[in-house]
Amino acid sequence: MTLFDENLSVVPAPRRRRPRGVVVGAWALTVSLVVLLVLTFLPTGYVIQRPGPVFNTLGTVADSTGEKVPLISVDGATTYPTAGTLDLLTVQAVGNRERTPSWLQLAAAWFDPSKAVLPIDAVFPQGMTTEERQQESAEMMTDSQKEATAAALTHLGYDVHPKVTVYSLTDDSAAQGVLRKDDVITRANGTAITDAETLRDVIARGAGDPVTLTIDRAGTTSTVTVTPNQATVNGEKMWLIGVTLLTDFDFPIDVTIQLNNVGGPSAGMMFALGIIDTLTPGSLNGGANVAGTGTIDAQGDVGAIGGIRQKLYGAKGAGATYFLAPASNCDEVVGHVPSGLRVFSVSTLDQSLQVLETIRGGGDLDKLPTCSSS
Repeated sequence: MTLFDENLSVVPAPRRRRPRGVVVGAWALTVSLVVLLVLTFLPTGYVIQRPGPVFNTLGTVADSTGEKVPLISVDGATTYPTAGTLDLLTVQAVGNRERTPSWLQLAAAWFDPSKAVLPIDAVFPQGMTTEERQQESAEMMTDSQKEATAAALTHLGYDVHPKVTVYSLTDDSAAQGVLRKDDVITRANGTAITDAETLRDVIARGAGDPVTLTIDRAGTTSTVTVTPNQATVNGEKMWLIGVTLLTDFDFPIDVTIQLNNVGGPSAGMMFALGIIDTLTPGSLNGGANVAGTGTIDAQGDVGAIGGIRQKLYGAKGAGATYFLAPASNCDEVVGHVPSGLRVFSVSTLDQSLQVLETIRGGGDLDKLPTCSSS
């Protein structure tokens, strides 16, 4: 029986050609996958700023051991129950110099109104490590808490005694060998020094003449002389003695602000409001949910902060109905307020308290300053 014919030629069936559109589509998909893979790992030079945790200055937070403690506690004065919230806002940076976000993450953030895409140098300055940045941010937070406490207690009628302290000296400081870290400068050319601005004014008026400083060093008072150096700062010639100063205070009562892993000066105004609410009967906000941001100094002046658009969305997500914004940030606020959040413009602690008084008393909110285009 014949199983096959050796003389039989088998001709394979012709291969079907794929439609041109299918081939083009396959190549496009392949190229897209390669591009996506490259964009996933290619450094970007940008970071993403997004809303961070929200903290109620009238509430509790976890301490370093995880135990719940009051965010603001006072010893040496009567405290009172509070209600509602006085929220402080934070922002988080996604990425750092060691690992930047992918281009895909940046693209998604670009279309998210609660996020911002920033050059990495704007968040992580050149020449500064992540650890150095965190240390600087922590120091700014500590200074902010002191200024906020001074502003709050001054408003309540307490006497606070400011001390201008040398924090560090620059490498080319004119005060090298004369001043030391932790020296307290009490007078300059006979003028009482209660803040860094006053000292700068005295030095500027001297136009390079030696400045006589009265200092307190570890409890001992002495007089020293420093001859300023002239330098150009932001295009302007200035006379400098080359020191970084911090303002400390002697407070009549003990105010402790407990907040871990948060840095910067932008919570100052909300700290001050929280302290005042804790030390006065009733609730400043009438039980409403209020959020806000802004630096503050001992005189009660409120200053601009960064990331306010992200903080607006953070406040909205935390359930706030009202928002206190620094007047100097209003240009960034207009057109970027989430639905359901009412923003008021403030430039001083007294203006912030006026807003809260109006909310508490059911007054006419339309008469209060707000951020508007001009």
